[in-house]
Amino acid sequence: MGAILDGNRLVLGTCYYPEHWPKELWREDLERMLKAGIEVVRIAEFAWSKVELTEGNFTYSFFDEFLDLAEEVGMKVIFCTPTATPPAWLTEKYPEVLNADINGVLYRHGERRHCNYNSPVYQKLSERIVEKFAAHYASRPCIIGWQIDNEINCGINQFYSESDNRAFRVFLEKKYGNLDALNEAWGTVFWNQTYTDWEEIHVPRKTNSDATNPHEVLDYTRFISDSARRFIKMQSDIVRKYVKPGDFVTTNGIFANIDNHQMTKESLDFITYDSYPNFAYCLDAYRDVPGEIRDRKWSRNLAEVRAVTPVFGIMEQQSGANGWNTRMEAPSPRPGQMALWTMQSVAHGADYVSYFRWRTCTVGTEIYWHGILDYSGRDNRRIAEVGQIHEKLQSMKELAGSIYEAQVGIVKDYDNIWDAQLDVWHERVDRASQPALFQALQLSHTPFDYVYLNDDTDVTEWKKYQVLFYPHATIMSKEREAVLRAYVETGGTLVIGCRSGYKDMNGRCVMEKLPGLLADLSGTDIPEYSFIAPDAGKVTIQWGDTELEASVFTDLLQPIGEGKQEAVYTSDYYAGSGALISNTVGAGKVYYYGTAFNTESARVFLEKLNVISPYRDVVHAPTGCEIAVRRKGADQYLFVLNYDKKPAQIELCRKGTDLYTGQEVSGRIEIDGYGTLVCKVY
Repeated sequence: MGAILDGNRLVLGTCYYPEHWPKELWREDLERMLKAGIEVVRIAEFAWSKVELTEGNFTYSFFDEFLDLAEEVGMKVIFCTPTATPPAWLTEKYPEVLNADINGVLYRHGERRHCNYNSPVYQKLSERIVEKFAAHYASRPCIIGWQIDNEINCGINQFYSESDNRAFRVFLEKKYGNLDALNEAWGTVFWNQTYTDWEEIHVPRKTNSDATNPHEVLDYTRFISDSARRFIKMQSDIVRKYVKPGDFVTTNGIFANIDNHQMTKESLDFITYDSYPNFAYCLDAYRDVPGEIRDRKWSRNLAEVRAVTPVFGIMEQQSGANGWNTRMEAPSPRPGQMALWTMQSVAHGADYVSYFRWRTCTVGTEIYWHGILDYSGRDNRRIAEVGQIHEKLQSMKELAGSIYEAQVGIVKDYDNIWDAQLDVWHERVDRASQPALFQALQLSHTPFDYVYLNDDTDVTEWKKYQVLFYPHATIMSKEREAVLRAYVETGGTLVIGCRSGYKDMNGRCVMEKLPGLLADLSGTDIPEYSFIAPDAGKVTIQWGDTELEASVFTDLLQPIGEGKQEAVYTSDYYAGSGALISNTVGAGKVYYYGTAFNTESARVFLEKLNVISPYRDVVHAPTGCEIAVRRKGADQYLFVLNYDKKPAQIELCRKGTDLYTGQEVSGRIEIDGYGTLVCKVY
């Protein structure tokens, strides 16, 4: 761990694939990397066949030769287990290892992540190859850490093989103990789904209208997470038998249908992330995202990583255009954007940044996923930019180990994340509120953290947040309500959005008055609720002298107990009904907001709760810039990131030291298009 996250410096790396290149290029490549400031390479995540070309026949000479060279030139190595892409002999001989779609059709060899975690054959062969890799290579002096697999659940995060059927039944029997308990939890009396034998239960299958039992699907998603975590832990346990003291174990990426917090706690020293802000310019999903937020959305993703590991690494950082021969068309990062996106990662807690990839591959699906060098390997502006980034990181090494600072948090939990995937009512409000909160926070220069909740959350970790937003706490338990209550009682402010508290942990709707377990905490009763009708027009809310617009849904609220009505609906038949209730609990306050958030309503909450723009006495900057602060003890490090291609004028209200130049700075400063400022402020 100390080799890249030692708290003393910032380190650059790159992803390298010696199997893709003639051996005659290896020395030249490694020496050029070192000259550019790159001191770590990640290798071998897709190289099972280089050690086991045919079943049971192992040879280690290929990577031994590369590692010999790495040690000779002084290059450090992150070695990977190769289980993301099993060899052709394996999938051909043992087709039961293959994953399948919901219709049971097998995914065939030729891509990656086409196997399932629960195949006994795949588990056995994966255990063996990991053991062989670790036993042979882990003692090498150049190896500083291990990456388990590659991008767990990336692309494929649903599993429908026969092995998954069998494993799902084991998972459920362990959870419920008997079928009576399962039938009760799943509400199988509906549509005559009652099970009388474990063999009758399957992973979700195709139905005539694609309807599902939501309680089954929620447990199925928990099962996917459990399966992926067990697969990672199996490998981590093996690797840890062989690693040298000080070497780390990690994996890369934050993907769906997996509890990344629990996976890290069980198996990893820290998590790393793969950051590709250029997706904002090539994926259809981002075509409607406002231009001022496009690549800044990766700050939201980095906040997710930081919620797992406050100081982390980037295993794959954007360095060139991305694209496959089958999908995605992306422009090359403009001059300065690679440095901007690197500093975006560092601003949010990354002390290690590894670029994907060194050379652009000339064969295979990813021939358009460009690296630092193009096909020819000639010097270009991107490698020059890497050298400039290295110089900047060297000059700002004192901030290594510092922690991102935020006074506002957004509460999340995996059960509600997964429920929003399977329940279109939940998904509608969540799809509105999550980006709205992020955009309001970003454009108002209000840093935030994601804060994850579970039944045993240590609420003392929440005391640093003045305000926590829990947009749609649909699924709720007594234990989680107690955590929220404890936070508020000690002086915190909690803002809860509509559609909260109406499901139990099985996803069953409760028969209590809404918002269920949150009624007493929020001082709120909800006698009626509705989606906003298409013909309702603009549904308005009056909060003091501020008018807001409701979004997607309306909970019509009444105060109970000590609850106080703060705002009312002022249009349609909702007019006069409560839209916002506040409730004082101990030293803090709870607000229940009866609709989804939009960017303006989120901004108003930040303003009225006095947490907006907390660094306005430090810096003034246009909305095209992001403000972030990392703190180490009394030292405060300010990042200003300009995402606009035009120069930005900022006003530094305090004196500071520009960490790039070592010079004192204050007052008006111009930051180049795609430029950044990092300074220690006083």
